[in-house]
Formats: sequence, structure tokens, C-alpha cells
Amino acid sequence: MNILGIHHVAIITADYDRSKAFYTEILGLKVIEETYREARNSYKLDLELPGGPQIELFSFPTPPPRPSGPEACGLRHLAFATADLDATVASLAAKGVEVEPVRVDELTGKRFTFFADPDGLPLELYEA
Repeated sequence: MNILGIHHVAIITADYDRSKAFYTEILGLKVIEETYREARNSYKLDLELPGGPQIELFSFPTPPPRPSGPEACGLRHLAFATADLDATVASLAAKGVEVEPVRVDELTGKRFTFFADPDGLPLELYEA
């Protein structure tokens, strides 16, 4: 096996315009390409993360809601590394994003916190 790293994470949103604005304007991710797929009545938005990985943001006409909180089977959350957790939290708060209190990972001693995207997907900030 020759895995080089994570290429992308795919996210399905209930409100494409709201989530596009969140990931580009609030989180500041760069748009690589936006494609409308007429046969599926769906958009696919490729977003660039620093270092190369991408987020693929999909819209579908009526996606089912997330089944439960982060303890459901499947993807638990998406974590973003940050060099300055306090500044990143302050930036999100200034843009109206609710962020949980900062905690310390008892195994690594690193600080982290969670916030949610517009569909309630848990997102983590982890201080590198």
C-alpha cells in the first residue's frame, strides 16, 4: 500500500449557498472549481485547504439530515490545524460563529475546540 495522505473530504449540504458562504467567506477556503451537474440537480464545489487536501462540497435536492451527534457511526468530525487557536476562535466569533470553550487534549496536551458548519457537521480546531 502506498497512501500519501488525504486528498479530500466530501460534505453534503442542505443549503448550498449558505454552506458555500460559510466555507469560503467565514473559513476563507479558496475555490478551485465549481460545477453544476444538471442530471443530478446538484453542485460540486472543490475547495482548497493549505497543504493540498481539499473539501468537496455537494448539494442535492433533499438530503436526509445527519442521524445524530458526533458519536454516530461514520465520520465523527473534520479537524483543522491552526497555529494560533485563540486568534482563530476570535476570528470565527467576530463572524458570528458559536465556538465551544477551548479544552486541552489529555493525551497530547494540545488545545482544541469545536464549532459547527451550517448543517451541524462538527468541525474541530486543533492547535498545532
